Amino acid sequence: MKISVLGCGWLGFPVAQQLLKNSYIVQGSTTTKKKISLLKNSGITPYLIEIPDTLVNPENSSFWDSDILFLNIPPARRKYEGRMDYPERVQLVVNEAKKGSIQWIIFASSTSVYGRAGGVVSEEDVKEELVKNYSGEDIFRAEKVISQSPFDFTILRFGGLYGYDRHPVNHLSGKKNLSGADKPINLVHREDCISVFEAVLLKEKRNTIYNVVSDGHPPRKEFYQCAANHLDLPLPRFNDEKSENNKVISNLKLKRELDYTFSYPNPMDHTP
Repeated sequence: MKISVLGCGWLGFPVAQQLLKNSYIVQGSTTTKKKISLLKNSGITPYLIEIPDTLVNPENSSFWDSDILFLNIPPARRKYEGRMDYPERVQLVVNEAKKGSIQWIIFASSTSVYGRAGGVVSEEDVKEELVKNYSGEDIFRAEKVISQSPFDFTILRFGGLYGYDRHPVNHLSGKKNLSGADKPINLVHREDCISVFEAVLLKEKRNTIYNVVSDGHPPRKEFYQCAANHLDLPLPRFNDEKSENNKVISNLKLKRELDYTFSYPNPMDHTP
């Protein structure tokens, strides 16, 4: 079976490497020429694809001759003047995929689609009126593009990603008067993201959505200050204001349907 990974970045590249270990034929895309040799030397057939500029390049036509597409391109964090919207970019990808042999799209989505929802939220709890941040709105619309396409689909709503050289405390270290001290975190380690992807393939879980979030949801203040201590970074300082719309994102559907046990069930229990 052949799989094309559109976006061999921090998550996509190790996913592609794991697929190779599992004897899949893997094609991978990057937006930088210097990464072409890295992909090739890893056993991945490399493609230079920038959306929209080189998406329809004839040299890239064979990228779409795969059984499965892992669509792993993130939205912009803020709206840029003159830049194509994320859902439009995803639609262009779907249009190109129609020209090839792809039958199944696995989409790397995000729990930001839950926006200001509160309480325990599961996959069916997305409400457009609660998605008020720019990236969340765009991802919500992109999910619709995928689910309404002619392909089988699986949408993986990843929580905040961490692991190895990446830890969210780096963005908060040393900052003061931060809000949301009591908000529960919704994170997931990269190793679990890769393993969930494997489980979806193995069990052929198509036309469904999963929240990919660890079991543990410690409060932000406790988690980030412990992480800062562990990494010997300046502590982030939080104010005492109580938060509203605190949400815990449920992973019960994933664990039940994939019979999955997290390798990193609680971010508090493991070093980065």
